[in-house]
Amino acid sequence: MTVQSNPPPRPSSLPRAIARSRLTLRGTLPTLATFALVAIFVSAAVWQHARMREREARAATLAAASGLAPVPVPHGVTDWEAWRYRRVLLTGQYDAKHSILIDNAIDAGRVGFEVVTPFLLDDGRAVLVERGFVAAGPSRAELPQVAVPEGAQRVRGRIELPRRYVELAKTTPQGVLWQNLDPARFAAATGVVVLPIVVQQDRDDAAGDGLTRNWPAPDEGAGRNFSYMLQWIAFAVLALALWAWFGPPRRWLRK
Repeated sequence: MTVQSNPPPRPSSLPRAIARSRLTLRGTLPTLATFALVAIFVSAAVWQHARMREREARAATLAAASGLAPVPVPHGVTDWEAWRYRRVLLTGQYDAKHSILIDNAIDAGRVGFEVVTPFLLDDGRAVLVERGFVAAGPSRAELPQVAVPEGAQRVRGRIELPRRYVELAKTTPQGVLWQNLDPARFAAATGVVVLPIVVQQDRDDAAGDGLTRNWPAPDEGAGRNFSYMLQWIAFAVLALALWAWFGPPRRWLRK
């Protein structure tokens, strides 16, 4: 009687399948993660490019507005942003009693103050006028004395919005020296109700008064958006380069 022996058991293919799955997973996950990051970086770069174009268009609009002939300060304005850099003609007189100095101003490397004086318009309104820069003296204990023109005046300048600032403690300024210019706080401190804008006096409007008026050109920050766009593009290129060097493409080349 012939006894048939059973064939030896075939090795299970399950471990090999698991190993292949692990290798596939090791190659797939980094690829998916890389392309997800690249998509995020490229989207951020596209957004920054769109913002750059918007700000360039806004800067062009502001530059065009600054070149128009001066007009009286308009009435009933609810959106002063639309009037930013628009040139205006003020008729009335200065309120010398409430003239102030804004601290920590810099002009061409010099440290000093911005001279701000309220202007009483003939129509009964009032507006703050940034008259220019004055250099600081040898000691902060002695503030510069800046004369204020008397009598009826015609002042030309451009509309600007108050600068944003952050303060740790909100206290009402006292005296002539202020850290920041805020029309609402100026009105609360002095009792002189002023419009929520500032008029920066034209450079040659009051020649000989000893003040420097180097106002910045319209700039909406498009350059920063351009830098950020390049930064996001660089991140996308770096992610692809790392994936190509350490990921599947390198193994493909070895094969």
